[in-house]
Amino acid sequence: MRLSSRYVLASMLVASLATGAVHAQAAFATGFGQSWPNVTDVSTNANYHVYVFDRAGTRYIQVNDAAGNVRGAFARTAYSLTGLPVGSDAARLATPSEPLPVPASTAGVIVYDDGSVRIFVAPQSDGTAALRAAGGDCKTDPTECSSHGP
Repeated sequence: MRLSSRYVLASMLVASLATGAVHAQAAFATGFGQSWPNVTDVSTNANYHVYVFDRAGTRYIQVNDAAGNVRGAFARTAYSLTGLPVGSDAARLATPSEPLPVPASTAGVIVYDDGSVRIFVAPQSDGTAALRAAGGDCKTDPTECSSHGP
């Protein structure tokens, strides 16, 4: 009888831990990649919406336009800043470690700055946008820092 009681208790513990992990993942997943996620808009510019999600030491920063269209997203860890494959402008995301040539138009705005990451959006004449992210060590325009390799 004692063995079956331990088995039942162990099974309940594993089930509750698994349920907690699923709820933690669901809490993160609710909103990332969506037009209007249920998190605070932290944009520094009224023409854009920026949403931040933190999970397991990684900060995910999503940029939407004024209409709620997801334009792109970046992930920031203690060691890297990278563009993510999400949003209509995912092919036009640049970081210092993932540089792209300077876009046709560099007229744009800083939409996010938390001291460790700055994100710059430059609308292009074809309706796309060039998104550039740079770390806090970039003392110039993020376009400049994300157009050259490290």
